[in-house]
Amino acid sequence: MTAIPDRLCQVAALRPKSGAGGHAHRTEGRRRAEELASLLGGRMEQNGRGSHFRVRRRFAGPAAEPLAPGAWRRLSPGSVPPPCDPAGWIFLDTETTGLSGGTGTCPFLVGVGWWEADGFSVEQFFMRDYGEEPSLLEALSERLARFRVLVTYNGRSFDWPLLETRYRLARFGAIPEPSVHLDLLYPARRLWRWSLESVALAEVERHVLGFDRGGDIPSASIPQRYFDFIRGGAAGPIAEVFRHNQMDLCGLAVLALRLNRMLGDPEHSDCAGGELFGISRMLQKSGELPLAGRLFRKSLEKGLPRETELRAQRELALMAKRERNFRVSNEFWEKLLDGTPEGFDAYEQLAIYYEHGARCPEKALGLVREALVRLRESCGSGGTAEDRYRKWHGRLCRRLARLERKCAR
Repeated sequence: MTAIPDRLCQVAALRPKSGAGGHAHRTEGRRRAEELASLLGGRMEQNGRGSHFRVRRRFAGPAAEPLAPGAWRRLSPGSVPPPCDPAGWIFLDTETTGLSGGTGTCPFLVGVGWWEADGFSVEQFFMRDYGEEPSLLEALSERLARFRVLVTYNGRSFDWPLLETRYRLARFGAIPEPSVHLDLLYPARRLWRWSLESVALAEVERHVLGFDRGGDIPSASIPQRYFDFIRGGAAGPIAEVFRHNQMDLCGLAVLALRLNRMLGDPEHSDCAGGELFGISRMLQKSGELPLAGRLFRKSLEKGLPRETELRAQRELALMAKRERNFRVSNEFWEKLLDGTPEGFDAYEQLAIYYEHGARCPEKALGLVREALVRLRESCGSGGTAEDRYRKWHGRLCRRLARLERKCAR
């Protein structure tokens, strides 16, 4: 929920300054547009819905690359590949009056970017006050209509629903939606949540893409900067918001290139162990199980954090079991025997195998008894939560009683 001081700031921002007449307001608007233009190189734009401020910049950088075979299937499992390469994608990022969404939140700055032959172009639409929102939305519609694929970072949950709401409130009808919406937050989570504390775009840029934003502003300061601006504050702080938005879009474009390379041929990439583990999980989702298994093994060879290593071994054990390769699956289960969740899975799976597959209930009984000892130790040391302890304890005790009866016979 938005804090009360934030709401009061928004209400105050909507109130015109006392004594400001129409002529004075227009004069002030021109002055502020000129100040922004001098700082950013933009200009005022007119359309059938009014006026807004627009900035256009072109950044030198890596050109768009053809979509690697298989990369789309792994990036967006289940969706139909678009009939275009990344040069036909449009990247979108918004800066808003609040970070929690909702009908009271407005995207006061909307940035879009796309690849061209000589670099990456960024176009930004800005409303100097709330009355310029219809013009901004009109200009954004015209730009989005030219592209087939929309690329965002957390756009499915935040940016796009927010824009849909603003279009409805402005009585535009539906926003022109591209054929495909690719949100790169989801593959980023699968690839780097194992190695990064945060998968915020700026953190992925720093630790994965290898560049630092330097003196970038904190995202939490952006709403207040806008409220200060429309109440008569200086243009300098809002110009820094434009630059922050430009960096978001450029970072998003470079991330798309990186994902395209990583997922196009992951088996021969230079990915780290954690990245290979994340790709393996993505391959499982897209149904490419043999390749997923090879990459799980490669991720173990390159080294993983202990918790991730256990998960990789568990996945390999389950995959071998599905193929009825019990020799391999049991080798992995044996490695996992300890007081972790994966370890209790391993005790159970080995007990199942020895009871039903190897017809050796005595061996299964010994494993279950050992598992119960480990479970009590883990709960006593705080390693297993009470609810999880009860769940595992009940399952193991039921198996124990059955095996004791079977061994007694």
